[in-house]
Amino acid sequence: MNFPGLVVIGGSAGALPALLDLVPTLPATFSAPILLTVHTPADQPSALPQILSQAGPLPARHARQGDLLEPGVIFVAPPNHHLLVVGHHLHLSQGPKENHARPAIDVLFRSAAQAYEARVIGVLLSGRLNDGSSGLWTIEQLGGYALIQHPEEAEAPEMLLNALRQVAVKDILPAREIGLRLVELLNHRPYSGGPPPMNDDQRQRLQAEIQVSAGHGTFEKGVRVMGSPSLLTCPECHGVLGQIEEAGLTRYRCHTGHAFTAEVLLAELGEATEAALWSAARLLDEQVLLLDQLSQSIQLDGTLEAGRWVKARRLEARSNILRQFIQHPEEEGALTLASIPGRF
Repeated sequence: MNFPGLVVIGGSAGALPALLDLVPTLPATFSAPILLTVHTPADQPSALPQILSQAGPLPARHARQGDLLEPGVIFVAPPNHHLLVVGHHLHLSQGPKENHARPAIDVLFRSAAQAYEARVIGVLLSGRLNDGSSGLWTIEQLGGYALIQHPEEAEAPEMLLNALRQVAVKDILPAREIGLRLVELLNHRPYSGGPPPMNDDQRQRLQAEIQVSAGHGTFEKGVRVMGSPSLLTCPECHGVLGQIEEAGLTRYRCHTGHAFTAEVLLAELGEATEAALWSAARLLDEQVLLLDQLSQSIQLDGTLEAGRWVKARRLEARSNILRQFIQHPEEEGALTLASIPGRF
């Protein structure tokens, strides 16, 4: 295909305002395809292509399986599908989620870097946690150009700040200045110096991860040998997680293919912990309800009835304490052994 480079853009929370600043600055003669992944709900239609088409001179549309890359077109990852680059075509996949997201930014960035190496320009916009950091690092390692929106103007700067910690970003720009910079880079060969290229092991892992994201299986693609075994389990499928160290970023991937950075995994485990605590509170409530029903419906001697009443009240107190801990975890002493009635 006759175009000077490939632009890949990723964003999450707060990315739409950034895109509405960026897209109008792109000329109608923009010489490269633009591939865009923004985290979107899986079960809701997305109007992002229509919004972007109306915001600037370039047409935008949801990517379709097998689409041929076209200069001057914005291809948007559809909901619940990873967007990957395979040669001169696009591939859509419902492969395992990465960082609890599908589409995931890392998936797009990695596949683009493998396919076009130094011709890739990676752009990261506003978002939370750190999807995109690993993919942007891959772009940079293979000679591509990495730039990000300025964190100070981003609605959610966390993703950008995390990328800065791991990637040798070449430009940090307000969103309204990114378009002009892209034109400048495409008119000259994108940056191709910097760190040495990936070693054989890193390239093998990159190939395996792209294949997994594309939905081509896991075991036969080498997921079992990526990284070292950990003592952690996947919050998606409860499989064992392998630990991958990548330029200061710790990542995890299970044998099913789900992938997480350490920060995203911590957030997922926090949500799972809260869900488990609410489940425990529900079970305590059900025991209280059943004990009270038994006391009312069955004629018991006074000692047995009193014992059930006392047990119900202890369980009720435990449930109340547990709810207080769930809703106010920052309060010191919200849940201690001494505060649990009848703990022995």
